[in-house]
Parts: sequence; C-alpha cells; structure tokens
Amino acid sequence: MRTLLIALVLLTAPVHAEAPPTAVQTGTPHRVIAADSSKKTLASIAPDGRVEWRLPIGAIHDLHLLPDGHILYQDGWTRIVELDARRRPIWDYNAKRNGNAGRTVEVHAFERLPDGMTMIVESGPARIIEIDREGSVMREVPLTVTTRSAHSDTRNARKTTAGTYLVAHEKDGVVREYDPTGKVIWEFDVPLFDKPPKGGHGPEAFGDQVYSAVRLANGNTLIGTGNGHAVLEVTPAQEIVWKIEQHDLPGITLAWVTQVERLPNGNTRFVNCHAGPDNPQIIEVTPDKQVVWTFKDFTTFGNSLPVAVVQ
Repeated sequence: MRTLLIALVLLTAPVHAEAPPTAVQTGTPHRVIAADSSKKTLASIAPDGRVEWRLPIGAIHDLHLLPDGHILYQDGWTRIVELDARRRPIWDYNAKRNGNAGRTVEVHAFERLPDGMTMIVESGPARIIEIDREGSVMREVPLTVTTRSAHSDTRNARKTTAGTYLVAHEKDGVVREYDPTGKVIWEFDVPLFDKPPKGGHGPEAFGDQVYSAVRLANGNTLIGTGNGHAVLEVTPAQEIVWKIEQHDLPGITLAWVTQVERLPNGNTRFVNCHAGPDNPQIIEVTPDKQVVWTFKDFTTFGNSLPVAVVQ
C-alpha cells in the first residue's frame, strides 16, 4: 500500500504552473474535474484552462466530488476508489467481492449516500447494493432487466430523496424507478421518435441506449438518452415537456449524451461524449436552449469523456 500511495502522490502532483492552457471555455469559466477512457486520464482543469493535476485511470462511467472535497471514481469496470482532498487513496472496493467471484460483473454507477453508505449498481448480477466502509452489504435491491448484458444492463443510477432508485438501463432503452424492495414503481421507455436505429458511437449513430436519469425538484425526471443524442425532461405521466435534440444548438452537434444536471438557476448542463473535436464536451443551456457555457479540451482528454464535475 505504501508503494501505491507514493506512486499516486507523484502521479497526481500539480502540473508545472508554466504549462500552457489546454482547455477552451465559453461563458463564465469554471473548474472542471473530468475523466476520459480513451486517454485513460482523470484530471482537474482550472478556470484559466490549465491542468491542475492528472491521474491515470482505467475505464470509467461515473465520478463524484464529495462534500468534503474527496473524489469517488472508478478505475476499471470493477474497482471503485476514494481519494482524499490531497488525492491520496483512502478507500477502495472491488465488485468481484460479495458473491461475485467467478461470475461476470461490471459497475457503471455508484454514489456515496448521506448516511455514509456507498451505493453500487452491478451489471451482470443485475442488482443494487449498499455497502459500509468495510465493504459489507447492508442492503440489496434486485433489478428488472429484459435484455441481460454484463456490460450494458445499466449505466448511471441515482438514489432519490424519497429513497427510491432511478436506473438507466442502457440495453433495454428504459429508465426504471425501484422501491427499496426492487419493485418497479415507474418507468419510461426512451423513444426512437420514428427513426431507425443505427450503430456506432458518434453523431452518425442513433438509438435509445439511455445513459442517465435524475429526479428534479418539480417531480419530473431529467434523462440523458445516450446515443439518442438528446436531453429529455419527462413528467410522472411520461410526457416529454422539454428536450434538446441533436441539432438544436447552433454550431453544435450532439453525440452520446451522458450525464445530465439541472442547476439551481434553472439551466441544464450535460456531457456530450463521442462528438469529435469540433464540438464541446460539456454544455450548459438556459430553459429556452441558449448556450451560456461550453468546455472543450481534446489535449488532456479525448473523444471518450463521459463524466465531469463542474465547480
């Protein structure tokens, strides 16, 4: 552990202050912590566009900045790591534990809960678990999956303030909400809008491989449709009341829409993955779809940036 700690401290040391800016932002600049699977990099970008620190990682589909400044991220499809405010590893968990030895399991969603537990969503076993600091399972919630796939049963998932779980089921193309027993209490089948599915990951592709869903304060659900190239706001009655589609934003093409967020000022921020270097990787828009902020860094990151925290 001491050798690993020394290596990580060296790897995450601040980048030299004279390094040139790598990121371009429009609008009010922010600090951005993001991760990219193609360049296997987790990094913090200062508001002036310079790299503050970077860390080598494996595959990643979720990322959190905790209230105490710690970072919760994944390093490959089974390992989750917590770094303290000085980016030293203080906790990790491998999903091959807790009955998963010998069977295929991948993790694409996790979350630190207010009670200190960590929620982990396991694709393959198709379940949600909540574990304590020792890695013991304190709660298990079975998931409903029509098309089983250890790689794409699920993408991002979040626990709501009501104690339910919103899960984006990528392979099924459906967002399902579960109660603590695993009963489906709401779902939304992501529409294809009368378009034929088309393979690929970039703007040329199309489908309903949904990536994320978050519950809004008004009771609606904000959805990142993955290769549907869209952000949807959906009512409890499954009515789409607001959306951004692939070519709604002038000069910007959307590809794989991953994480989505509704900001306190009413704006919507989302990640635009696999869209190519001509397009921003993170975008913020007003309710009337005016672009007020964008972020792009194809030097530090590549074309597979699915997760970001904007400060």
